[in-house]
Amino acid sequence: MADTRLTPELTEVVAQRFKVLSEPVRLQILNALRQGEQTVSELVEELELGQANVSKHLQILHSAGFVARRKEGLYVYYRLAGEEVFQLCDIMCGRIEADVRGAEALLSGEG
Repeated sequence: MADTRLTPELTEVVAQRFKVLSEPVRLQILNALRQGEQTVSELVEELELGQANVSKHLQILHSAGFVARRKEGLYVYYRLAGEEVFQLCDIMCGRIEADVRGAEALLSGEG
């Protein structure tokens, strides 16, 4: 993947995916789905958000390929389409930790 040439078209697609992930509620939904498949009602209860809000964000996440869904009777169950998104989160969390350590070092006079 490191050798992938970022053409203007591919750059646009990548930017769109990052845009989907830029909404904190969507990251909360993805994190909740790490526990397993859930219905909209279960996500609403867990995240303490409105049903329309959760449904809107699930649709966006589904359209971008981050979540999959299946219908069973009256219910639609959502699940992660893959765990790869959390690799991005781990990279960003590592970067934030490094930035905080650097700032702490500067404030303490060690940097």
